[in-house]
Amino acid sequence: MKIKDLVVLFGVILIIVMLIIPLPPPILDVLIIFNISISLLIILVAMNTTDSLQFSIFPTLLLLITLFRLGLSVSTTRSILGNADAGNVIDTFGNFVIGGNAIVGFVVFIILVIIQFIVITKGAERVSEVGARFTLDAMPGKQMSIDADLNAGLISDSEAKQRREKIEKEADFYGSMDGASKFVKGDAIASIIIVAINMIVGLIIGMMQMGMDLNTAVITYTLLTVGDGLVSQIPALLISTATGIIVTKAASEGSLSGDITKQIFAYPKLLYVTAGTIFLLGVATPISKLLTFSMVGLLAFAGWQLQNVKARAPDLDQPLDDSEETPSDEMRSPENVVNLLQIDPIEFEFGYGLIPLADTNQGGDLLDRVVMIRRQMAIELGMIVPVIRIRDNIQLQANEYVIKIKGNEIAKGEVLLDHYMAMSPGFEDESIVGVETIEPAFGLAALWIGEDMKEKAEMSGYTVVDPPSVVSTHLTEIIKRHAHELLGRQETRQLIDHLKETYPVLVEETTPALLSIGDVQRVLTNLLKENVSIRNLPMIFETLADYGQLTKDMDLLTEYVRQSLSRQISTQVSTKNEPLYVVTLSGSVEKIVADSVQQTDHGPFLSMDQAHSQKILDSAVEETNRLSQMGQTPVLLCSPAVRMYVRQLLERYLPNVPVLSYNELEVDVEVQSVGVVNAE
Repeated sequence: MKIKDLVVLFGVILIIVMLIIPLPPPILDVLIIFNISISLLIILVAMNTTDSLQFSIFPTLLLLITLFRLGLSVSTTRSILGNADAGNVIDTFGNFVIGGNAIVGFVVFIILVIIQFIVITKGAERVSEVGARFTLDAMPGKQMSIDADLNAGLISDSEAKQRREKIEKEADFYGSMDGASKFVKGDAIASIIIVAINMIVGLIIGMMQMGMDLNTAVITYTLLTVGDGLVSQIPALLISTATGIIVTKAASEGSLSGDITKQIFAYPKLLYVTAGTIFLLGVATPISKLLTFSMVGLLAFAGWQLQNVKARAPDLDQPLDDSEETPSDEMRSPENVVNLLQIDPIEFEFGYGLIPLADTNQGGDLLDRVVMIRRQMAIELGMIVPVIRIRDNIQLQANEYVIKIKGNEIAKGEVLLDHYMAMSPGFEDESIVGVETIEPAFGLAALWIGEDMKEKAEMSGYTVVDPPSVVSTHLTEIIKRHAHELLGRQETRQLIDHLKETYPVLVEETTPALLSIGDVQRVLTNLLKENVSIRNLPMIFETLADYGQLTKDMDLLTEYVRQSLSRQISTQVSTKNEPLYVVTLSGSVEKIVADSVQQTDHGPFLSMDQAHSQKILDSAVEETNRLSQMGQTPVLLCSPAVRMYVRQLLERYLPNVPVLSYNELEVDVEVQSVGVVNAE
């Protein structure tokens, strides 16, 4: 065991010894001086800490010092009452400090007790209580902030762990201080009682056992008692003050003395105002002119000196480069405004009633779900979803949330945290009652039901989901639908750099030799726009390298890429060992579409008259709706030559219906046509 550990153990044993075994006055003198010294050291350390956690041992130390002081009081009381002698230190405080006047000493002692008990101890106790409550109340918000920064990638896992540990330590510290401050209050009360006992019992012992007359007994025991009270109350006052400093001092980068001098003397002109006030006081009142005018001169000189130091400060800090902006210029610099123009790619805002969704202390797992959504999108779509900014918005309704893409509101919804969303299996059960609503992700009719109705709804075939699942599903679908908007040139560059690590030759041959990053981004966004995963980047780049020499039309290149991804697309739209039910285009419709394509310098585009386009659209809607009513996912099938133009024609009205060409289906996929789009 280390020596410092032995010292602490010896100190605890010494406290027990003082409570049981009488100690001679010389040892009491040493312990009293040690008590004063350690108390002074504690208050100096408290003044020079910049953060309360730097003195985290203070609550425990406070208890040990209080117990030590009470043990010392028991020993000195035993010595005073038993021998009318408590050592040189107490005798000095009783005679020299208070001038040998018992009444004066008693008054000074009472004043110290009042200051400590009513002012400092009471205040420190209240501040500790409020600090503990505020720290505990602020924990959920701090935890949310850490989780949001971690999810945003602003901090690492280790930094997040350190911050969480600091929050926990702060809560433990202020909770401990709240309890420890009660011991300080009890110590002050015990000191008053001990002094009263020493005085009363001392008079009785002095006159009845030691044969002293009343005057001698009063002088002897009053001086000893008051001296003992002073040597115990002065350290107690220092410890109580240190308690107040610890719990009231906000975290800063400097010590208490540095903060005081820096902040109080930050305004030199106010020293002139103070000097003027003291000058008027000296002129208008009988107070000594020498005293007041001396103070006026001191204040005026201090103000003048500080003003000169403040005026020279910019010159001392002036950079060698004269072209560098001054702080005032920096504030006016447009760069400070530019930071406000930053738009988050994805934002999820919610009302105050949905805070438990994101608060891990209340069981919320939204942040974990967001991480899983980003991983799911990387697997399904092959793209890195940007950071999803999660924040509360007091302008929203309590249970409302909004999803934004690049600053624009894309979708919104409302959830009831204490309910479950139940969606019927196709038939309604009248016994299932709840609040009618619409499932936000797919627009299905649903009910918000209570916990008591959940099991019954599940038995009736309803799909029952909790609020976090409703929100995460909605967010997932929104990201899928708008994935092409989230993939910019910068994100495309990241994907290319990642591919280059394993396929350097393929990347070097494709870009920038054949295609620019913008060209590649155009192809990838075309794929994402139709919900085609871009995870197979090697295959995509192989196709771009093959056909990039033949055409610079990115839409046509996209068609070639789609055909090379035929196995992936077939797997996406069909089920193994089951036929794929499709709606095909009649020969006349395909001819109308092909004849409506016009070639320009900027590439081909579809120019179809309103009559034909409306007929084709009406027929496509009718056939796909009929296929949906059969319980099948509608798929539109056409020839490769017109696929992209048909998609352009239908994407606004049938955005979720896949439009495929025959070349995009594998030969082993069984296709059954259940409808034909006509223009008649």
